[in-house]
Amino acid sequence: MGGAGVESAVSPPESTAQDSFFSMTDVFLISLIAGLFTYWFFFRKKKEEIPDLPKIQTVSSPARDSSFIEKMKKTGRNIVVFYGSQTGTAEEFANRLSKDAHRYGLRGMAADPEEYDLSDLSRLSEIDKSLAVFCMATYGEGDPTDNAQDFYDWLQEADADLSGLRFAVFGLGNKTYEHFNAMGKYVDKRLEELGAQRIFELGLGDDDGNLEEDFITWREQFWPAVCEHFGVEATGEESSIRQYELVVHTDVNMNKVYTGEMGRLKSYENQKPPFDAKNPFLAVVTENRKLNEGGERHLMHLELDISNSKIRYESGDHVAVYPANDASLVNQFGEILGTDLDTVMSLNNLDEESNKKHPFPCPTSYRTALTYYLDITNPPRTNVLYELAQYATDTGEQEQLRKMASSTAEGKALYLSWVVEARRNILAILQDMPSLHPPIDHLCELLPRLQARYYSIASSSKVHPNSIHICAVTVEYETKTGRLNKGVATNWLKNKVPNENGRNSLVPMYVRKSQFRLPFKPSTPVIMIGPGTGIAPFIGFIQERAWLKEQGKEVGETVLYYGCRREQEDYLYRQELARFKQEGVLTQLNVAFSRDQAEKVYVQHLIKKNKEHIWKLVNDGNAHIYVCGDARNMARDVQNTFYEIVAEYGNMNQSQAVDYVKKLMTKGRYSLDVWS
Repeated sequence: MGGAGVESAVSPPESTAQDSFFSMTDVFLISLIAGLFTYWFFFRKKKEEIPDLPKIQTVSSPARDSSFIEKMKKTGRNIVVFYGSQTGTAEEFANRLSKDAHRYGLRGMAADPEEYDLSDLSRLSEIDKSLAVFCMATYGEGDPTDNAQDFYDWLQEADADLSGLRFAVFGLGNKTYEHFNAMGKYVDKRLEELGAQRIFELGLGDDDGNLEEDFITWREQFWPAVCEHFGVEATGEESSIRQYELVVHTDVNMNKVYTGEMGRLKSYENQKPPFDAKNPFLAVVTENRKLNEGGERHLMHLELDISNSKIRYESGDHVAVYPANDASLVNQFGEILGTDLDTVMSLNNLDEESNKKHPFPCPTSYRTALTYYLDITNPPRTNVLYELAQYATDTGEQEQLRKMASSTAEGKALYLSWVVEARRNILAILQDMPSLHPPIDHLCELLPRLQARYYSIASSSKVHPNSIHICAVTVEYETKTGRLNKGVATNWLKNKVPNENGRNSLVPMYVRKSQFRLPFKPSTPVIMIGPGTGIAPFIGFIQERAWLKEQGKEVGETVLYYGCRREQEDYLYRQELARFKQEGVLTQLNVAFSRDQAEKVYVQHLIKKNKEHIWKLVNDGNAHIYVCGDARNMARDVQNTFYEIVAEYGNMNQSQAVDYVKKLMTKGRYSLDVWS
């Protein structure tokens, strides 16, 4: 190519012009082609390639270890005790059963079903000598407890094969309620339906009787059945095993010490929604007035300000409040045990794999623990007496404690009379047994948690969107030992004076949703039966019906049956009810004054007087019936009265009448909000 170029350069001149012309064209064309090629090569849209970049580690919040099977394998456990607990008792029983296991060469763990994936039950057979125990409380009208709701939902929908699972169930209930031990019965039945093997019969504890004795009786037969099934024997006597170790903090930053918070440290100083059981809202008390005009009791109406909390509630919901123990009771622990209650400490779980690191928020002081976290006013259970016995220096007192903690008939009878019926709390036991001086940290480990108290909300959010009202009566009674016992929450609330000395009175609270609801159609008639403080939710219902009427809605008949002792003494919300009646919101106001005449008159007697009208409302008008108050007597008597009315006016026999009322309940037309 180089020679040709030279040759062209020396060509004759006439041909040079022509040669140069073609040469320039060629160069131009070649340059153009080269440029297009270059552009195509470097700038064409290539098929996108995924660059081989290093993977970026995503940062997420630590996930819970949802496999209890893996945890059991890792820690060498073969018995898991799940608990469905609303007030802490089922959790306490679960802990006791899991601690029992070591006596038989087995290892147990108590577990909150809310923290694990229960579909793993089908894998429990992978562990040798494995067993699942369920301590299941029933809440409200046959409902699961909050922490067992997901487990209940799973059981209902599950299509799992649990043929390799061995199980046992102990239910905690109350016979005064319509659906006694519904949750325990359901879990026991459903597990068997899914193929699981029951190794011991269902236990049914009755809190209206003696729940502790029911549990002990079941437990003392349960373990021999376990031994027989697995071919193991008890390795020794029941012994005291500490679950937590004490750490005293002598040099601690007080900003890192809990002062009564239920969950997050400093949550009471820096409030953040949403508010619930682990993150209560500090509501300001704006009103606290006495409702009754006479008598020995103190009935009160409180109003809690929930402005800016984003808390929403509906008529019929419950408000939960976290109370505090009386300071004078707390101080006596320090005096009897010779302890500085302001010592800052932590109780740390000796089982490092446990999800429960402390029995209550730590670090904290003994004073805070005894004031906000521990139940010091209820009679202690037998396991507490057994653990405390070792600290009694007097042999007679030690023997008495051990006897009451035993499963003998004599021991059970002594526990029933000396502790339960005498209503001796832990402080009374320390006072009546002078040689008993347990270390305060062990006592704090043994005592159950102080629980929130629930009250039916006495207001409507339609009328009071930024306020929740409570109606309550203070509990106060003399025990067989001559002591004056006071209800923790009601006496604490009684002293919550609004704006006292320029300071706000605060109540830690949250709302728990209820099924106790007004009918969807305002035109549906309602029959409300609520003597005493059972009137609380109906004040909210009537407020809401009045509001609906103001909005131009057609509101059906609104009938109230209320009862109290004496008209001039404890007729609650008298003026409000009279106004609602005058305005036509309350169609009927029927009040029974039980002690204003020789023969006692109760709400069921007034219902019988109006039985024909009641039947028309229920059968023809599709009325909804609501009962609130005492479960043991009132609710049962009212229900029996409805059986009679249905039988008489519906031309039914007793069995048919019972079925009729039960169907009303199933349809949500006969609702209960009761307590015992």
